[in-house]
Amino acid sequence: MTSREAAPVHHSPSTWQQPFPAPASAERSALIGALADRVLARGTARLLVGIDGFTAAGKTSFGHELAACIAESGRPVFRATLDDFKNPWKDRHLYDRESGEGYYRNAYDYEAAKRLLLDPFRSPEAASCALCSIDPLTQETHAAKTTPLTRDAVLIVDGVFAFRPEIDAYWDFRVWLDVDAELSVRRGAVRDRNWAGSDAESIHRDRYLVAERLYLAEVDPLPGMDAIVDNTDFARPRLVEHG
Repeated sequence: MTSREAAPVHHSPSTWQQPFPAPASAERSALIGALADRVLARGTARLLVGIDGFTAAGKTSFGHELAACIAESGRPVFRATLDDFKNPWKDRHLYDRESGEGYYRNAYDYEAAKRLLLDPFRSPEAASCALCSIDPLTQETHAAKTTPLTRDAVLIVDGVFAFRPEIDAYWDFRVWLDVDAELSVRRGAVRDRNWAGSDAESIHRDRYLVAERLYLAEVDPLPGMDAIVDNTDFARPRLVEHG
């Protein structure tokens, strides 16, 4: 990776934030660095990177690590998550969002993600973009909070269903974090116990996992990946397939 002065990483104003993970191992850092090099090899114009995988596969942490590594090369990085582009809870009576199929089909507002974030980032003429539509915790609208864009910026977006047909064409580089379905449920239940309580495991098994299986069956995103990373062991991630 070319050595330049480090550039900033711009984060969403959403309160739905995960802290930057502590370094897990030299092995993990090396894998992140290798993927950063592959992203940067795609060119000096703006680049869009999508990171997908089962719930609790480690997408957000992986995105933070990749962003920090790319920023060290001197390229400004923008971090976003699709969770900041969901339909508002106040409208949940208009659609089913609490079953697995309802979550898959109705939870995300892809039109907002395109209008506020993806289309501006893809357009060389656009001078700014919004990194959040609606805060998933406070339900505050952040669409008017924009961040100036540079010509060489890299956007890293994590989220389930990132390669649905509605937004799949935007990505210059696609990453899938691979974990076993049961591990996804266990990790997610532990992570979300604070807000979901004793329902955490059933939410992950009966809603999120059902939604993921629908996604895999309908879209079959894995053949289009540029990198598939086995993220079962955070300290020993493994590149299992790439384009």
